Amino acid sequence: MTTTVDDVSSGQEQVSTKGTVGGSRAFAWLLVITGAAGLLAAWVITIDKFKLLEDPNFTPGCSLNPVVSCGNIMKSDQASAFGFPNPMLGLVAYGIVIAVGMSLLAGARFRPWYWLTFNAGTLFGVGFCTWLQFQSLYRINALCLWCSLAWVATIFMFWYLTSHNIRRGLLPAPGWLKSFLSEFTWVLPVVHVGIIGMLILTRWWDFWTS
Repeated sequence: MTTTVDDVSSGQEQVSTKGTVGGSRAFAWLLVITGAAGLLAAWVITIDKFKLLEDPNFTPGCSLNPVVSCGNIMKSDQASAFGFPNPMLGLVAYGIVIAVGMSLLAGARFRPWYWLTFNAGTLFGVGFCTWLQFQSLYRINALCLWCSLAWVATIFMFWYLTSHNIRRGLLPAPGWLKSFLSEFTWVLPVVHVGIIGMLILTRWWDFWTS
C-alpha cells in the first residue's frame, strides 16, 4: 500500500483536534518546494520584464528559438492580464504558499475555512495557468520555460492540497474517492502535466522533429 505526501509525518498521521487541521511534514515540504519553484520563476520573469521595458531590444536568457521564446510571451497583452505584469501576482501568491508550508513545518494548525480559502486560491491559480497555457500555445504561439515551471508547481500544489482537504473531510467526497486519494494522489498532477506536455509536443511537432 502506498501513501501520499500528506499521510506521513514522523510515522504518525496528523489528525484534526479542537476544530483545527494540520498537515504532515512531507505535505509541508511539498508546499515549500512548489512555492519556491513558482516564486523563482515569477522573480526571474519580473526582472526580465523590467529589463524589457527599459530596453525593447532586450532578449531574455530563456529565448532560445522561435518556439521557446520568453520575449514574445512578455511582450504579449496576455502577459499583463490584470493591468500589471502577471509574475508580480506570482511573487505574492507563491510567497503565501511558502509561508503556509513553513508554518506547517513549525507545527501550525488551521481552521477549516483557512484550508478552504487556500484551496480556492490554488484553484484560481491552476485555472489562470490553464488560460495562460491556451494563450501561449494557440494565440501567442510561443513557450516560456519559466512560465512552464510555474505551471507545474501550481498544478502539484493544487492537486495535493485538494487531496488533503478531501481526505480530512473539509471537502465533501464519496468514500471511494478518499480511498483513491489516500494512495494515488500523485496520479492526478502527473496526468495533468502529461496532458500539457502532449499538447506542447503536438502543437509544435514539425519544429521538434525537424
